[in-house]
Amino acid sequence: MEVLVTYDVATDTTEGRRRLRRVAKVCEGYGQRVQKSVFECTVNEGELTMLKHRLQAEIAEKEDSLRIYRLREPRDTYLEVIGRDIQFDLHDPLVF
Repeated sequence: MEVLVTYDVATDTTEGRRRLRRVAKVCEGYGQRVQKSVFECTVNEGELTMLKHRLQAEIAEKEDSLRIYRLREPRDTYLEVIGRDIQFDLHDPLVF
């Protein structure tokens, strides 16, 4: 399944900036960054559970916001890019 992970981490403190980097690092392990605080991820149910658990451990729930959207297939029915398209197909091999 494909999910969209978005987050808003309060960065007005040093700890907030650290949380922001840690949240991004977790997301990088599951998908690709498409905007500064937005990642597209392809995961199975177990990976989604682990992703949620890892992200919840990194954020401060009273200060930060995390949203995970399940996207419907096929991608071309829900995705419209206007401007620079920096994505690659997560289903294609990365090494040729």
